[in-house]
Amino acid sequence: MADGRLTTDGTTTLHGTLTRLVPTTEADLDLLAGWFASPDFVAYWGGVPLSRTEVAVKYVGRRRPRVQSYLVLAEDAPVGYAQFWYADEAEGGIDLVLQPDATRSLLAHLGGELGWRRVTVDPVRENVRAVRAWAKAGFRQVPSETGEPLMEFRFPSS
Repeated sequence: MADGRLTTDGTTTLHGTLTRLVPTTEADLDLLAGWFASPDFVAYWGGVPLSRTEVAVKYVGRRRPRVQSYLVLAEDAPVGYAQFWYADEAEGGIDLVLQPDATRSLLAHLGGELGWRRVTVDPVRENVRAVRAWAKAGFRQVPSETGEPLMEFRFPSS
């Protein structure tokens, strides 16, 4: 289960068993700009490398409070990026490139501390590995308005 601690800027650092998710900051911009400039990294994340300016606007927390961006750390080493966004007060979606334990930590926070009922992800159809990984994490394919893959995770009702 994730242990969330509120930071001074109103964001939450999430602590999992093997990983920690920390809100992204301007200090992470070089790392994130390198990742998002790599064709391999963005192959299943929009397909187009992003400029440093685009990364600064989208991935270092400037879209709060609607979108919360996190750097995923394992033993203090960055191992991925995660974000969640609100559709309304009780549901939203997550986007991430990370190890499975970070996914479990993020879901525990969303379903536990925030009380969400449902989370969706929209992996690229051609990214078969991601679709399988989401299915293994408990996500199920559901119909989408666009015909593109949409998977959801529903938290058990209490």
